[in-house]
This record gives sequence, structure tokens and C-alpha cells, in this order.
Amino acid sequence: MGTTELRARVAALVSEATGGDVPAADILGGGSLVALGVDSLGLLRLVDAIELEFGVEVELTEPGHRLDTLDDLVAVVETARPGAVVSAAGDGR
Repeated sequence: MGTTELRARVAALVSEATGGDVPAADILGGGSLVALGVDSLGLLRLVDAIELEFGVEVELTEPGHRLDTLDDLVAVVETARPGAVVSAAGDGR
């Protein structure tokens, strides 16, 4: 999957995690997910969806951890290996 397709799929997952309240087109436009309307419950749903779909483990408790933009999320998926624990900074563990 190329970066463009990955960005589109992750944006769709964000939209699904918010019950459609935040359209994928808005997410693709950039900016903070929180500013777009993704709340903490939506973020937890999103992390679950990313873990299931891409076979990665996303750790939310890392210091300096960022999952605030679509690009942050895409970086996590792109740098992760199946079964790896990955921080939003993109370092596999």
C-alpha cells in the first residue's frame, strides 16, 4: 500500500472511529485531530482499529508521544513491523 492509499485508509479509520462525525475529507485536509473533533473515546477506538487493521501495537503512554495529526498516525503505521510496539515518534520497540 502506497503512502497516498495509506493516508486515505487511516483517514477513513479516523472517521469511522468518530461515528462519521469527522469526515475523512476534513482529516485529509490536515490539522489537529482534536481540533477537528476527535475526542478521547474516538482516539481509543482509532488505536484499536489501527492495531487490528495493520497488525501493529500503538502505545499511548510513551512520554512525548504524538498522535495528533493524520501524518503522525501514518508515520506509526509506516515504521511499524507486525507485532512491534511503536511510539508515535516512530521508533519500533
